[in-house]
Amino acid sequence: MQDVCGTGEEGELQYEERKIKIAALRMYTCCVERINYDEFFDKCSLPDTLNSWFLVAQLHVWMCLVRMRQEGRAGKYMCRYIVHSMWEDVEQRSKIMGIDAIHRKEAMKSMTETFYAAIFGYDEGILSDDSVLAAALWRIFFNRQCEDPKQLELMVEYVRKQMQYIDALDGEDLLLTGEVKWRPLVEENAQSILKVVTPTYNDAGL
Repeated sequence: MQDVCGTGEEGELQYEERKIKIAALRMYTCCVERINYDEFFDKCSLPDTLNSWFLVAQLHVWMCLVRMRQEGRAGKYMCRYIVHSMWEDVEQRSKIMGIDAIHRKEAMKSMTETFYAAIFGYDEGILSDDSVLAAALWRIFFNRQCEDPKQLELMVEYVRKQMQYIDALDGEDLLLTGEVKWRPLVEENAQSILKVVTPTYNDAGL
């Protein structure tokens, strides 16, 4: 078995893997349950569809992946399970919506291609200046259909402040809990960093 946590003991490693999987699911859940999707649809003029939901979700999943990739092998292992949780959720949502198997397969293929292209584009954007990030958001998040520069400006500001915030979160706490609280889409003083709240977990580290 691959030693993702550097423990050297298979029994302990399995325990660490189990904790990371739980934390990964929690972190993905934070990308779904702690985001006001209707606000994004309204402020960014996105249609209320499964695809629009996915565009918002994948943006937040990507930000989590960027943060967790900084946590070594354990963080990369967690990234895989965050993405795994996302695809399971997308498929379940498409079933609930009544999308038949053929169209569901086509949609999943399209979303998979979109996701990995988005990861590349967003990675380039976050490492560059605001114009490159804006171009990535216009191409991916807005699907090349944004004519309001204020909407692009809002999303660039949102990504920058969000990454500033989650970069300040303690890596060990993230691996243990997967807890992420997002900053609001719209806030009066976006430049000020929110105070990081130390998460709580029980004796088992959960």
